Amino acid sequence: MARILALDYGKIRTGIAVTDELQLIASGLTTVETKELIPFLEKYLKEETVERFVVGQPKQMDNSPSESEELIQGFLKKLMAVFPAIPVERQDERFTSKMAFQSMLDSGVKKKKRRDKALVDEISATLILQAYLNRF
Repeated sequence: MARILALDYGKIRTGIAVTDELQLIASGLTTVETKELIPFLEKYLKEETVERFVVGQPKQMDNSPSESEELIQGFLKKLMAVFPAIPVERQDERFTSKMAFQSMLDSGVKKKKRRDKALVDEISATLILQAYLNRF
């Protein structure tokens, strides 16, 4: 089987998570600068088979799109143009940043490391992917 790759897309950084080949476990992969995201994905897809992308869908509490959705829509068009054979699905990402921070606290991550926004983005991508996997 192929992997599923999740993105916690951000204006500056994007957290990336991936499943194992059996699509059972979501694991953080890395965080990349958003401007380097497409080249990173092109390189990654030369080495790994990816069945689909899951991109976080930020929503307000009333279920309306958040302000960052417009930015994500532009990215989605580019993603689908560069990788037309790979389907893209969306996953509600409400509270993932708070949950990521809490998981770092619960895991005993030191205060200095908790300030690392890249780590928060990677954990958020993992939470997005795990929530997607839990839907099935």
